[in-house]
Amino acid sequence: MISKTASPPKVGMISLGCAKNLVDAEIMLGSVMKSGMQITANADEADVLVVNTCAFIDSAKEESIDAILEAHQQRGLNKRPGQKLIVSGCMSQRFSRELREALPEVDAFIGLDQVGEMGAIVQRVLSVENDRGYSFVTDRPTYIPNYDTPRFRLTPAHSAYLKIAEGCNHPCSFCVIPQMRGRHRSRQPGSVLAEIRGLVAEGVKEINLISQDTTYYGMDLWAEKAGPRQPVDSARGPTLAALLREIQKIEGDFWVRLLYTHPAHWSDELIETIAGCDKVARYVDMPLQHIEEGMLGRMRRETSRAHIENLIGRLRRGIPGVAIRTTFIVGFPGESEEAFASLLQFIEATRFERLGVFKYSQEEGSRAAKMAEQIPNRIKSERYRRAMTVQQRIAREIAAKNIGNELRLLVDEPLIARTQADAPDVDARVILSEAAPVGEFIMRRITGSRGYDLTA
Repeated sequence: MISKTASPPKVGMISLGCAKNLVDAEIMLGSVMKSGMQITANADEADVLVVNTCAFIDSAKEESIDAILEAHQQRGLNKRPGQKLIVSGCMSQRFSRELREALPEVDAFIGLDQVGEMGAIVQRVLSVENDRGYSFVTDRPTYIPNYDTPRFRLTPAHSAYLKIAEGCNHPCSFCVIPQMRGRHRSRQPGSVLAEIRGLVAEGVKEINLISQDTTYYGMDLWAEKAGPRQPVDSARGPTLAALLREIQKIEGDFWVRLLYTHPAHWSDELIETIAGCDKVARYVDMPLQHIEEGMLGRMRRETSRAHIENLIGRLRRGIPGVAIRTTFIVGFPGESEEAFASLLQFIEATRFERLGVFKYSQEEGSRAAKMAEQIPNRIKSERYRRAMTVQQRIAREIAAKNIGNELRLLVDEPLIARTQADAPDVDARVILSEAAPVGEFIMRRITGSRGYDLTA
């Protein structure tokens, strides 16, 4: 334990990557606080600095390496040679052995199973001199947080991410997340509901449900007996639809958003549930990655063009006013000009409310990295520009159709808000002409648009 007579150590955090990584960062800081230490936003005054890394694509790995080297350089410049440097997150989980050799500056590496133990790990690192490069990383993570897991939230007070599952069972050929985060494992419904009740009681207005595959939620629990008061489908077990129906019963003024759904696991029951629950945002985040049949097969997406087109039709008919957000990969190995043209035509015809494009990244250890017909970077970049040009026009047209409508908005800053169709950090904003109370819902009439954003 920390001595009561000594000043508590201060811990700083640099967190990179996705919302799932951000929740891990919040849990690590929660463990630090529970251990009696302080959290600081000033890296210069930290006794221990944690860099929470991402390793999803090459650019994320480069950003992580740069952050680690910058942190080490700064402790020298700021004359804090005693500051300890810990590396956590996906890159640490996946490459801890290589990183120990490449980055002798780092005092310790931790993996995804250790996020809840950060307090004890910091104490050990502070108590040991000249033992750099120690690795706490274990293979194949199995950890998952619970409703009472300490967290120090890094999001605005009115918005939170809630991890309902961890890991992934999908065999996508471009991805190594299952190798880093392990197999899919769902939290028990009662745990999720208890955490939501706590967040709502704190005044949270937006709860973003996240996992690697949100629509797979509960399926791994079907063989297990649900505990008392668990919302379950009587024929199978816990489902996302059953969970949403229980969330709908929680008192309070808030909306809940589904992020990271997979097209293979949507059901009519889930669509009907969303349509019938006014606390569930009319927003579907569903990465499709491609539409051409050959590309879907090479990507091992476990779905087909016919299934995707049918599902989009069912979503739009079944959930009036739904905004569908998706992402696509261009330049995947073997993507011909004809396959890319098919994707462009699909984007034109479908008119997604929100869409992002990634240039394929050749990830070490993935099936796709070994495929023939790797696409040159210049062609990837050219296809990226063409796809985004199409989507930018569609987005402007969709935004313009909102002019004159009165929409319910959640205020992020006095002059910045978001609609149900906009997830934090990744989607558009509404720019307000008059200041509004942060963290509250307001009704405003849309007066114009600026690119992707609206004005009100």
